[in-house]
Amino acid sequence: MMRTRPLKVALLGCGVVGSEVARIMTTHADDLAARIGAPVELAGVAVRRPSKVREGIDPALVTTDATALVKRGDIDVVVEVIGGIEPARTLISTAFEHGASVVSANKALLAQDGAALHAAAEEHGRDLYYEAAVAGAIPLIRPLRESLAGDKVNRVLGIVNGTTNFILDKMDSSGAGYQEALDEATALGYAEADPTADVEGFDAAAKAAILAGIAFHTRVRLDDVYREGMTEVTAADFVSAREMGCTIKLLAICERAEDGGSVTARVHPAMIPLSHPLASVRGAYNAVFVESDAAGQLMFYGPGAGGSPTASAVLGDLVAVCRNRLSGTTGPGESAYAALPVSPMGDVVTRYHISLDVADKPGVLAQVATVFAEHGVSIDTVRQQGKEGGDSPSGEFGGTGEASLVVVTHRASDAALNGTVEALRSLDTVRGVASIMRVEGE
Repeated sequence: MMRTRPLKVALLGCGVVGSEVARIMTTHADDLAARIGAPVELAGVAVRRPSKVREGIDPALVTTDATALVKRGDIDVVVEVIGGIEPARTLISTAFEHGASVVSANKALLAQDGAALHAAAEEHGRDLYYEAAVAGAIPLIRPLRESLAGDKVNRVLGIVNGTTNFILDKMDSSGAGYQEALDEATALGYAEADPTADVEGFDAAAKAAILAGIAFHTRVRLDDVYREGMTEVTAADFVSAREMGCTIKLLAICERAEDGGSVTARVHPAMIPLSHPLASVRGAYNAVFVESDAAGQLMFYGPGAGGSPTASAVLGDLVAVCRNRLSGTTGPGESAYAALPVSPMGDVVTRYHISLDVADKPGVLAQVATVFAEHGVSIDTVRQQGKEGGDSPSGEFGGTGEASLVVVTHRASDAALNGTVEALRSLDTVRGVASIMRVEGE
């Protein structure tokens, strides 16, 4: 039977996502009540600008005093969609102290202080859910945390930022340069006026920390994630990728070491084969590829941002938390029992694509090969061509005074590759290292 007293929800933030949460709570009220077993009531909305007209929201519910709202004592669930570290962190902690469970979409806060927030939720016997913090509407957190709880996840490889995927997809499909593709993304509303958080990988790194922590039952903080942006990716890199049967994506990669004794988490642009499922993810969509012992390979795909998709994930968590509230239980909290160390980027082993500008004269290839061998990095393929274009049929360069040398390696550690590149830069015959790109997903 349905309980007649409604569960009261406080909404912190009423921007693109928050307004959609409020709208769905109102328009789908009967369905939500049926699914939960009790009606849900929007009891208050904390905002910065109370004078702004918010369609469908009773102005009497709007307040600028978020602290007073979460301290009321009659709030069952606080939905936090304001983002950032403060005041969100303090408000969530205060909500727990005053008896409310929390649903959050705050990836930055969870990546930085997730352990402390989970501890506070456990101390007060409350829930902390955050499906919307990673990949928008795509069900990902709960499958990793619950559906795969009996399995051993070895790798999570994903496109978790729609802005960067749109830009790289545009560069690949049209031959556009980075700035041209970014300008189009901005004009279409995919990129913010300041796109730094997206294009420099900060957004994806926060999501990688969350995913790695859940997948490997280990605390992984934002500071543990290696991060490299995509602003240096060029149209020439895409030409090289296509010659290898690859494309380029900004990837979040979380891996368990082969011996199982440590984990790594990293974000950077990488070449992936066109045969890999992630290569076909177009536009602003997100996708995450999971590899585990028993389930094998799984892929989760869909819209990773936007008001309605993110609100969908928030409302899914709200239903789960309200059900727990009615039954007097809590859902799964933090699982960090494995406590595996997070290895530095230098320990990561993968393949590499290196493009060098070199002097066009005999013996250069031998010098370069020697440097790779001295650092224990095995060469898979080499392609050489003069700057005017065209592979050299004689095995020498094209006679223009400067040439391009493209080396693709076998698997090697990042530390060994870095040592190789530094040594290459010291050669008189190497004019510059034009590009270094990791090759993943093979």
